[in-house]
Amino acid sequence: MKTLSDVAALAGVSKSTASRALSGRGSVSRTTQEKVSTAAQELGFVPSSAAESLATGRSRNIAVVTPFINRWFYSEVIDGVESALIGAGYDLTLYRLSDKTAQRQALFDYFLVRKGVDAVIALTLFISDDEVKRLRKLGKPIVGIGGKIPHVPTFSIDDIATARRATEHLIGLGHTRILHLGGDQEHQLDFMVHSNRLAGFRQALKNAGLPHSRDFIADEFDIAGGYRGAMKALADPKARPSAIMAGSDEIAIGAMIAARELGIRVPEDLSVIGIDGHPLGETFKLTTMNQHPATQGSMAVSQAFAQLGGAWDESDDAHLELQVDLKIRGSTAPPSA
Repeated sequence: MKTLSDVAALAGVSKSTASRALSGRGSVSRTTQEKVSTAAQELGFVPSSAAESLATGRSRNIAVVTPFINRWFYSEVIDGVESALIGAGYDLTLYRLSDKTAQRQALFDYFLVRKGVDAVIALTLFISDDEVKRLRKLGKPIVGIGGKIPHVPTFSIDDIATARRATEHLIGLGHTRILHLGGDQEHQLDFMVHSNRLAGFRQALKNAGLPHSRDFIADEFDIAGGYRGAMKALADPKARPSAIMAGSDEIAIGAMIAARELGIRVPEDLSVIGIDGHPLGETFKLTTMNQHPATQGSMAVSQAFAQLGGAWDESDDAHLELQVDLKIRGSTAPPSA
């Protein structure tokens, strides 16, 4: 197994110079850096992360803490995080965290402390003041995605405004019988995503002077939930809405599948709009509010690196509202006569 000394000898430089050239830290000329890099490649040398951690105090490892891993939005954000980290030569450690007190305590007291991560990205997960303080005492930067956290820089979309804009698109087409298929109000995600999207939907109806009785059906925030909810909503021809504002693209896709089974044409008989920017949306020609989740992940990494570089303080809780774009495809149209 080749060592740093072997690389230095082949490149004709000192061991300390070889170390600086490979780590990118310190003053090393471009020519020397290229010589050292070439020597390392020829020898098949891979720097030891443990040795680098001892030398720099950094593990080059960032943790993402999330309530879900197998749901599309979360995996897309994580993919954006991972791509940005790989490009910077960092590793990703992923933790799935529920709201169970014992599990949270184990994570913040042991895993994030003793496993040596440099920073923490909280993905749609609220971190308590006590948990923030514990991480701050260890000098670990924190970035949040999904909503505001006191004393933590965060990114998120405005769920109320996004749902309102989606509903306004349907109203602008002339729809007056609009249903919201969304998440269970009794089982909220952190930052009240389900209720905020329902609130934005109802804001749009109120602003347009439209009634909002029997305007909401709740189910799981996925394709199966959208399918079940739409089957309930569309079963009675006399009570069918002319449009559905779905709480997510997956719910919208489930609703479109249900409509197809019932012989209801989209968009001729039923318009459907979602929220997210799911890649299946293009296949289903789904009109959506695209929130660019992978970009959110890369932005969180940039913020974490800025904090690691010293551009933060313990009172920093700046919040950036992210852009959401209306992407009109073939699932929405004016109501039929």
